Amino acid sequence: MNTIRCQTAILTLLPLDMLCAPMKTKAQSTNTSLSAKTMKWEVSHSGEMRHLVYLPKDYDAKSSKRWPLMLFLHGAGERGSDLKKVTVHGPPKIVKNKPEFPFIIVAPQCPEGERWQNDSLLKLLEHVTAEHKVDAGRVYLTGLSMGGYGTWKLALAYPEKFAAIVPICGGGEYIDALLANRTKAAALRNLPVWAFHGAKDNVVPVVESERMVNALKKIGVQDVKLTVYPEADHNSWTETYNNPELYDWLLKQERKP
Repeated sequence: MNTIRCQTAILTLLPLDMLCAPMKTKAQSTNTSLSAKTMKWEVSHSGEMRHLVYLPKDYDAKSSKRWPLMLFLHGAGERGSDLKKVTVHGPPKIVKNKPEFPFIIVAPQCPEGERWQNDSLLKLLEHVTAEHKVDAGRVYLTGLSMGGYGTWKLALAYPEKFAAIVPICGGGEYIDALLANRTKAAALRNLPVWAFHGAKDNVVPVVESERMVNALKKIGVQDVKLTVYPEADHNSWTETYNNPELYDWLLKQERKP
């Protein structure tokens, strides 16, 4: 009984905040400051990108004439290692029957299971531009479905590289447009954009293109428009690439230094 009464008397004399405070253990630290640290690393890699190149009928490597270039990005269904897949849709399909097509076409193939990556596409663009008579002020970017996403991604990261872009049934990250407007505002705001989508697309909803177009308009891009085909589903590319007005519009666009 004496022991119990002694413990009770001690407890009643302790301040209330001491009673409520958690007990500290040896493992706990009272130092709550943040430490700034840096981790460094190096990454070195090489790779390859299989691609098709189309040269116009009148192309002459010995001539001083330079030609507009179109970089075409296919959709997810054409990934792999069989380059014949790349000719199923879009400009690579068209030029098989139209040798007078007035663009150099570069059509890379994305490996199976992967998506378009900016670094490899830029390397390819640099390579083809150095190898052929390319008008650097008239380089155009277009793609469908997964290639539409790749088009938005590459163009928003490097708007200064292109005279115009044509993303079809694709989409992108809204934040990419906002960040590009901070770092490359002049190039972005002067980049002509003509997007296309099918209203009944149940693979990539039309809202994907609408969101990107609205984002560009909001940040002040001067020439941006969206064509929506009321009855088209995911395949909005056939009608788009078969439209001569598209190529007339592209050829009018030129990037100023």
